[in-house]
Amino acid sequence: MVESKQQWKAWLYLAPAIVLLLVFTVWPIINTVFMAFMEDYSGLASIGGDQSFAFGIGNFSKVVQNSEFQSALMNTILLCVITVPVSTILALLIAVALNAIKPLRKALQTIFFLPYVTNSIAIGMVFAAMFNVIGNIGVRREIITSYGIINDIIRFFGGSWVNWINNGSTYWANMFVMIIYIVWNALPFKILILLGGLQSINKQYYEAAKVDSTPRWRVLWRITVPLLSPMLAYVVITGFIGGFKEYTSIVGIFGESMGPAHEAHRLNTMVGLIYDSLATNNQGRASAAALILFGIILVVTLINLWVSKKRVHY
Repeated sequence: MVESKQQWKAWLYLAPAIVLLLVFTVWPIINTVFMAFMEDYSGLASIGGDQSFAFGIGNFSKVVQNSEFQSALMNTILLCVITVPVSTILALLIAVALNAIKPLRKALQTIFFLPYVTNSIAIGMVFAAMFNVIGNIGVRREIITSYGIINDIIRFFGGSWVNWINNGSTYWANMFVMIIYIVWNALPFKILILLGGLQSINKQYYEAAKVDSTPRWRVLWRITVPLLSPMLAYVVITGFIGGFKEYTSIVGIFGESMGPAHEAHRLNTMVGLIYDSLATNNQGRASAAALILFGIILVVTLINLWVSKKRVHY
């Protein structure tokens, strides 16, 4: 009887959170699945009484055959494949360095974590200002009033300035800026996770390696990395999940055009494609694109988990 009363109290306390999850998480997921199979479904038309849609897989075929989908998928995969390994390796090296520093460790941890709690759009605007070139570009006589901070540094060391994000810029120049920003923005969370893992490692392993005069690179590769493998697997998996949902960073730098003005939607991603479908009042196609993105993330996550079983040491 006592246990029964306690269970009722527990369910009562959980009720508000459960209701919110059902209304704002579970129901939208179920509704998205239904709308994905409603061909030519429009929310506004449905509200007006127009129910002229049929169930089928037409939305999926239209999304897959769309050239914008192929471009967005390629951009998303490219950003994930490059930024996740680079940010993970850099986070590991920085975490190891921070763990070895005793003075000002807390202050440095706070400084490295600041980007994680800062608005992504605001940071993107700062990056855009750093890479932005102010003036007339692409004419016979270029009139430049400001090359931007990054180009000023390049020119200080004797290099020539680069058109990173303005009209006339190349695809790889835009992609380079995005990679730098995404890696920088992903570092704080990964550093925090890996630093916590480092501080939980038994110091006896390092003391034994010190007695044997083991080189530092070998200590890192043979002791630190294997013992940190669960944390590394976690940050890699979450990194790929976040990478496939990349959107705000590109909007922060390029705005809603998702690319320079002369090449709109050049850097569009899967999430950007979903928003574009919603903007055209095509909820059925947007839902289909969302399910395709979910399937891709699920497959990548299962592959990562399969690899983790063979490589992770608990």
